[in-house]
Amino acid sequence: QVQLVESGGGLVQAGGSLRLSCAASGRTFSSYNMGWFRQAPGKEREFVAAITWSVSNTYYADSVKGRFTISRDNAKNTVYLQMNSLKPEDTAAYYCAAKTIVANTWDYWGQGTQVTVSS
Repeated sequence: QVQLVESGGGLVQAGGSLRLSCAASGRTFSSYNMGWFRQAPGKEREFVAAITWSVSNTYYADSVKGRFTISRDNAKNTVYLQMNSLKPEDTAAYYCAAKTIVANTWDYWGQGTQVTVSS
């Protein structure tokens, strides 16, 4: 079992930056692939970024590529999402997710943190 708690959301002007954090419980954090998703009002949840357990691979949605960076610190059981050059269309609730290496679906989810970008 993994419990995930996001933090770092808030209100920021367009062009600004935020760093989201996701703290995970459990002693096997390093064996999970981690991801960030977001959901804007009236829209479906969408993939933002992911990082493998070994930190060897990262993946990004085209809409955030070059602006967002996902990273993890396995010693701190934490995954981060550095968001730069924020746009109003980045406004959404951001969710952290985890899945085991062999899983096809994201098994664990956090409660979400709100990011609002004003124009």
